Amino acid sequence: MAIECISRTHVGLRRKINEDSLLVRTEHGLWAVADGMGGHQAGDVASSTVTQALLHLPADNGLDAMVEDAIVALKRANSELIALAGDGEGDQSMGSTIVGLAIADGQFRCFWAGDSRAYRIRDKQIEQISRDHSLVQSLVDAGMLQADEAIDHPNANIITRAVGVAKELSVDVVSGDVKRGDQFLLASDGLTRVVEDHEMAAELLSNPPRAAAEKLIEIVLARGAPDNVSIIIAKVI
Repeated sequence: MAIECISRTHVGLRRKINEDSLLVRTEHGLWAVADGMGGHQAGDVASSTVTQALLHLPADNGLDAMVEDAIVALKRANSELIALAGDGEGDQSMGSTIVGLAIADGQFRCFWAGDSRAYRIRDKQIEQISRDHSLVQSLVDAGMLQADEAIDHPNANIITRAVGVAKELSVDVVSGDVKRGDQFLLASDGLTRVVEDHEMAAELLSNPPRAAAEKLIEIVLARGAPDNVSIIIAKVI
């Protein structure tokens, strides 16, 4: 099963530093997007620490073993970031979201903490396969907020889980099958807060991955690009 992959990241139009970090190990079937938390100390260091933790995972022990190793590595990164923040001045934290994807033997595993997202596009439909760890998603789940109200909610930027912000890190995992023609999209919220799901699907369905990635970045920039934006597209061919 071959995978065509393209990745793009852009600082956006309002930030001075790109606090996103990408991991692309297509030869091993592993990809990830990490988003350093805005307003926190050294978000770029945090996101880089997270992706570096995944860089040298063994890839020959099977899909589940690789994801288990990834979670162990993320927990080590969590401890490292807490220690780094403790060495600084004041009561500050260094945090990063993470969303990762592993593919092998006709199966995928998606793992994440935070609100960076994973989608699968299949049979002309887009499905979000991760679920945001955010305050507004918690309100939606509790029936206290409608899904269409979440995007513009004043607390839309508050996340409830990330690497480096709490002593114990919990990483969610979902599994599924993979078939030829499937496309997977990993993205930081610099994309998903600006471009709606159906717009992402339209670009991915009407363009090859490289052109789709470029077009999505162009759309974000045309809409003001208030945050860093990062995209990984993995297409099963």
